[in-house]
Amino acid sequence: MEGDALAGLGLAAGVLLLGRLLHARLPALAGWNIPEAVTGGLLLALAAWAAQALLGWSPPGNAALREPMLLAFFAAIGLSADLGSLRAGGPALARLGVLVALFILAQNLLGIGLALLLGLDPLIGLLAGSITLVGGHGTGAAFAALFESRHGLEGAREVALAAATLGIVLGGLLAGPSVRGLLPAGAARRGPASPPAPAPPAASAEAVTGALALVLLTVVGGAWIAARAAALPATLPDFLWPLFLGVLLRNLVLGPLGVAPEAAAMDLVQALALAFFLALAMAALRLGEVAALALPLLLIIAAQAALTIAFTRWLCFRALGGDAEAAVTSAGFCGFALGSTATALATMREMERAHGPMPQAILVVSLTAGLVTTLANAVILSALLALPLFAR
Repeated sequence: MEGDALAGLGLAAGVLLLGRLLHARLPALAGWNIPEAVTGGLLLALAAWAAQALLGWSPPGNAALREPMLLAFFAAIGLSADLGSLRAGGPALARLGVLVALFILAQNLLGIGLALLLGLDPLIGLLAGSITLVGGHGTGAAFAALFESRHGLEGAREVALAAATLGIVLGGLLAGPSVRGLLPAGAARRGPASPPAPAPPAASAEAVTGALALVLLTVVGGAWIAARAAALPATLPDFLWPLFLGVLLRNLVLGPLGVAPEAAAMDLVQALALAFFLALAMAALRLGEVAALALPLLLIIAAQAALTIAFTRWLCFRALGGDAEAAVTSAGFCGFALGSTATALATMREMERAHGPMPQAILVVSLTAGLVTTLANAVILSALLALPLFAR
């Protein structure tokens, strides 16, 4: 185990540095908001695929650190979730939250239906649904591990990470055009764009140490709960327990006592955990096992993109008021429904350049993408996995 963990650390570090080098040489990769770990890990996975095909050699697995890094990532999300901040979004946040829940359900039903129509395992439909498109790489890899270990779905990790990467690219391409023509005629430039937000203060070493200690305690507590919840009839992924435990600790204990961790420190711990987890997950890809699914996966993702645009234009925009603020918020919705929060906010900032500041839209999308989607996605997916269709 110790050697495996040490080798895993070295491999993850190499993947991250390789990704950083590629992003420095190819700035377009950073412009698409594709994580460095995904870029470096994909290149390594391609090299491993070639080595397997030409030489019959496969690199050894390094799984010892993947699960702890994943649990730490979701524990940090939970400990960062200030439920009290949801009140700042007002009615627009409530409406967008309901829309997100409806969309997550529609996204998964479409994925399941297309997977069955194409003769695929319905779990692949979930992986090409809200797990990866709303959830992103971290959630995708987490559920993929669950599907491989508990449901015996081969190649789940490869499908999940491929779908998440395609989603990021499509989100960047489609978020702005998805609301083209919806801005009212009177929504011409109203003034200067919102000034760049001031850089948050750097996290101190003490704050990061405290945040890391809280994350580790939450991981241990979540693992303890997961071990006792294993007998439940519903299939619940282990990462949900540190996530929910972190939310409870943040809002029922740490917040009321005035000792909640600094946001900058918790964001740093979360980013580090996700980066190392993605590096390890990407390095373990077996691309040869998913090659046969390339065309069906592309068809499902294309259908998901069409659903997202239709939902954005015909439901989200109208439900949010049908004005300029609604159009900008809807573009952000399209961005994180397919890609990532970074994609959504980058698109909205570009729209502000032409149509003036939209601070309410920025706030609502930030809160929804950062908190509401994570919780809604976890609850809805857990309910879907309890259906007889997925009984194994």
